[in-house]
Amino acid sequence: MLELVSRDMDDPGRDTGVPPTPEALLERVAEGDRDAFAQLYDMTAPRVLGLIKRLLKDHSQSEEVTQEVFLEIWQTATRFDHNKGGASSWMLTMAHRRAVDRVRASQSSRDRDTKIGIRDFETDYDSVTEQVEIRIEHERVERALGRLTELQRQAVTLAYYGGFSHSEVSDMLHVPIGTVKTRLRDGMIRLRDELGVAS
Repeated sequence: MLELVSRDMDDPGRDTGVPPTPEALLERVAEGDRDAFAQLYDMTAPRVLGLIKRLLKDHSQSEEVTQEVFLEIWQTATRFDHNKGGASSWMLTMAHRRAVDRVRASQSSRDRDTKIGIRDFETDYDSVTEQVEIRIEHERVERALGRLTELQRQAVTLAYYGGFSHSEVSDMLHVPIGTVKTRLRDGMIRLRDELGVAS
């Protein structure tokens, strides 16, 4: 849990009089001054935590992200440029970015879990009904094939059930390839009509 650390006002490292600005403290932090970091923390932690908590809602995650932000401030204080804005803005921008990253990471994790859950979820289906439908369809096709001429049925069976190419069917039936194509075309048209399939 984050706690504000009280500092002894009589600390010899602290100037008496006007309290230092966040910018001045950040410059000292950039030089490795731990006391300046503690003062900066005490001065800004409530605002940083408040901003993060508004985005994350969860208190413990907000505290965790706040700690990450202050670690980043300690490690990157040398990058602060007071010509580009104030120290508070720089720190709050960092906090906002980290909080948004955490929200995105959480959402990504939830999305991933949902996808895995959907993938692993097996929907129930009636295999008996499916088998009956396949059988009925198979019988319809068999009846339709029975209405083709013998030559058409041979060509269709070899090409579509046997998986042979037009030239292979031509060789097997000892007829020109053009004849095979005609038989196949006529046979497929008749099958389509018999099965009631729209062209």
